[in-house]
Amino acid sequence: MKIILINRRYGGSRSVELGRWSRALLSLCCLGLPLGIAAVGYVAGQHSDVRTLRGAALDSLQDDLEQQSVELQDLRSQAQRKLQALTLNLAELQARMTRIDALGEHLTAIADLEGGEFNFSEPPALGGPLAGEFNVDFTTLDLGAELARLEAHLSDREEQLDILQSLWVNRKLGEQSWLSGRPVRKGWVSSRYGVRTDPFTGKPAVHKGIDFAGREGSEIIAAAAGVVSWTGARPGYGQVVEISHGDGFITRYGHNKQNLVEPGDLVRKGQAIALMGSTGRSTGAHVHYEVYKHGRPVDPSSYVARTRR
Repeated sequence: MKIILINRRYGGSRSVELGRWSRALLSLCCLGLPLGIAAVGYVAGQHSDVRTLRGAALDSLQDDLEQQSVELQDLRSQAQRKLQALTLNLAELQARMTRIDALGEHLTAIADLEGGEFNFSEPPALGGPLAGEFNVDFTTLDLGAELARLEAHLSDREEQLDILQSLWVNRKLGEQSWLSGRPVRKGWVSSRYGVRTDPFTGKPAVHKGIDFAGREGSEIIAAAAGVVSWTGARPGYGQVVEISHGDGFITRYGHNKQNLVEPGDLVRKGQAIALMGSTGRSTGAHVHYEVYKHGRPVDPSSYVARTRR
């Protein structure tokens, strides 16, 4: 094969004789170059498609991750709200438990129970052998339901303790209003109820009360709880205190040196209401104690001899 090369500038030409291997190499170059370019383009296209697919997959995965992150944040927010609600509920139950403990200690005190029998300042004593047949799955435990059951249990206990407290209060009020005992802390009976010889005239006269003699200035106490209905000087009685106890009962304390209460005052059983003296028609320091039932004087002896409820 002969190839003629022409030089346009100088107008000359030159011929080149190609052998068999030269022709093969030239053919290979002429045919291989386009094929190589095509192959390179194909490979480049394949890599571009792979990059495109890979980018799309990464974008989709990124979107999924972002969506899962949003859902996880929502779950965390819901869990936080539920935890806050449970915390508030638990705090309320703890406050109610504290109230129950305080009420229990109060009832224990007013009931005069032996020390240690009911100790509300310590957790309750519990025990028993391990029972393997009972297995609790804490993963399925509904804390809300458990708190609701505990709240219902506490409500029932609170109601029972309130009723018990009311009964004890009523009992204490009954004990306070129970007319019993002497109107003095120290002293002795110097004159009883009934007909006696009057110390001023020497003639028989009805004595409507009991006289308790003692040291001047010593305390005179209320025989029962009640409301002071009258205080002041009264002919024959000197300085007097009257107390209304309800159920038609009134007690009167006369010849006082000084009255310590005023009308309208609430007094407790055993509270000091006056100081012993000798005012009015009296021969010495003592208290003249009378009991009226529905407006009529009665012998105080039976009430003085009464024991506390």
